[in-house]
Amino acid sequence: MTRPLRLGVNIDHVATIRNARGGSHPDPVRAAHVAAVAGADGITAHLREDRRHISDRDIERLMDEIRLPLNLEMAATGEMLAVALRHRPHAACIVPERREERTTEGGLDVAGHPDHLRPIIGRLAEAGVRVSLFVEPDPRQLDAAKAVGAPVVELHTGAYCDAEGEARDREFARIVAAAAHAEALGLECHAGHGLTYDTVAPVAAIPTIVELNIGHFLVGEAIFIGFEDSIRGMRIRMDRARREGGR
Repeated sequence: MTRPLRLGVNIDHVATIRNARGGSHPDPVRAAHVAAVAGADGITAHLREDRRHISDRDIERLMDEIRLPLNLEMAATGEMLAVALRHRPHAACIVPERREERTTEGGLDVAGHPDHLRPIIGRLAEAGVRVSLFVEPDPRQLDAAKAVGAPVVELHTGAYCDAEGEARDREFARIVAAAAHAEALGLECHAGHGLTYDTVAPVAAIPTIVELNIGHFLVGEAIFIGFEDSIRGMRIRMDRARREGGR
């Protein structure tokens, strides 16, 4: 039987637009409500250390007002651990973070920092928060994720989405191999970053990937067709690819 494929809608860049002008419009929590109507299975929000888009108040409201599971993207810092433990979202995805980057530029180096990550993962797990680690499609990082106790990995799909021709084929092959390796290790496998209507189908067709997290493209497409329709379009493409095996 084909496994279902979940869609997590990232609402960060609704907040980016709001913050460019100040005030309260557009409201990312309203966007989360729209995402629920459009077929999202969860909401993803990255509370950055510099608060460049999602704010602490946004997280409070999402926890209070949204029935869909919240996936809190966070850096592996004491401040962010305290936020996660205070709100106890359904899930926390630990991501690398640099102040000067425009967006997350790569996967977390789990293999290089196991002693730092292991207690954070443990504290979150004790609080009932499901932990995922955002990593490159690299067996070494997947092995390290298993070793530090994370039950879930999210594969960084940015290099695949940015590449063209044979380079894209090579990057996609890395994702396929990493998803299979995660399955062999007993890790639940998610994927995300940079996915669009043009790139989502092959990834959605990988049977061992059970969740895609997509945001920036959906918010950008919403300028032209509306947020609900942009999400519905992604949902249709994902479901078709999963059903038909990427054909």
